[in-house]
Amino acid sequence: MASPERPPRVVILGAGFAGLAAARELCGKGVDVTIVDRQNHHVFQPLLYQVATAGLSPADIAAPIRSIVKKHERTHVRLGEVVAVNSHARLVELAEGDFLPYDYLIVATGARHGYFGREEWAEHAPGLKTIDDATLLRRKILLALEHAETLPPGPERDRQLTFVLVGGGPTGVEMAGAIAELTRHSVSMEFRTIMSKLSRVVLIEAGPRLLASFPERLSECARRSLDKLGVEVRLSERVVDVDARGVGLENERIDAGTVIWSAGVMASPAARWLGVEGDRAGRVAVEADLSLPGRPDVFVVGDVASRSRADGRPVPGIAPAAKQMGVHAARVIAARVTGRQTPPPFRYRDYGNLATIGRKRAVADFGHAQVRGTLAWLLWCVAHVYFLVGFRNRLIVGANWLWHYFTFDRGARLITALDGGAVFGGRHDPHGAEQFRNIVTDAPQRAAHV
Repeated sequence: MASPERPPRVVILGAGFAGLAAARELCGKGVDVTIVDRQNHHVFQPLLYQVATAGLSPADIAAPIRSIVKKHERTHVRLGEVVAVNSHARLVELAEGDFLPYDYLIVATGARHGYFGREEWAEHAPGLKTIDDATLLRRKILLALEHAETLPPGPERDRQLTFVLVGGGPTGVEMAGAIAELTRHSVSMEFRTIMSKLSRVVLIEAGPRLLASFPERLSECARRSLDKLGVEVRLSERVVDVDARGVGLENERIDAGTVIWSAGVMASPAARWLGVEGDRAGRVAVEADLSLPGRPDVFVVGDVASRSRADGRPVPGIAPAAKQMGVHAARVIAARVTGRQTPPPFRYRDYGNLATIGRKRAVADFGHAQVRGTLAWLLWCVAHVYFLVGFRNRLIVGANWLWHYFTFDRGARLITALDGGAVFGGRHDPHGAEQFRNIVTDAPQRAAHV
């Protein structure tokens, strides 16, 4: 442990909402903090879908970790990937072979996409958790439109203009609304051979209603709003297969050029690193102070932690909950370091739920009050701009949204390839480069149609 000559060392794994909240809370508390993350930036995940649908650029919703903590003199940032944690020696092992010693450890490594045991579906149905995921989906959506522009009327053009979203939670609903607006307004104004009415957006939910965490009245409101946008909502239907050509349901098949997964998440491999048992989603059960049972120096917070509220419901895997858990773990550590009284057990404070369905359409649940329509949309906009990291990002996002509102223009419609390879399908489609070449080489044959 720390000696009088050396302050306590706190290692934070992950620079998401929980990790950064903990780091900020520990600033000035007499400890040395090291943040470890695979990426050099923090991303505001609730707005990733706007990057995926060309509404915002990646830099609008992300900021370098070092820039965020640059004023915290005793906070260090380490770019690296965790492979193991030695709790007895209090060491974190990185993929590069280095070891980071700690006196206190905060695990805040978040969650990844969960495919319910069908991991092979990930190749054809990417999810939305990182900037790379968002730019990949943007590339797939925009290239599907470009490909359809070169095709004659027929099944293949219909397939390219079909977008399937699996999962009716906030991400699926927001993505469905944004894709519907993108494909209709952009197509009608900028493309010449495909019309807005040709595109098809299908949202598939295995449960009986959308937005299961919201009151039923707001779920129905969201469904009606999607209907008005032209989204085909399929409730109580389960996806049984996903491949390069589309998705299979229990009694039907839908051919689609783009399939997006928003149906489930799995926690990071933190349980394996810590040598403990995780639940079905890989989350780790924690004590009332968010420490690991039997290891008071290890805290698990955010999406990777499993903790129930007083009423028995689990703490939700959303940004406000992650922030509150990060702050609480940091306060417990600070109390132990300074010898002050330990804070009371963690209690999640629910300040409400927000989800947007498109332009001037949103729902908001504050428990005692429910709001929908334009007012809920304005509340959603204000809340998301307010919680962005950095004044620059708030200013740019606010200005972009104002511009989009009056012009319907989405200025981030850039098709890029991360690896110079499969530009048509992105990282998950090894045949993408060949498909993209076909667009070019088949152009003379399609000239009559175009």
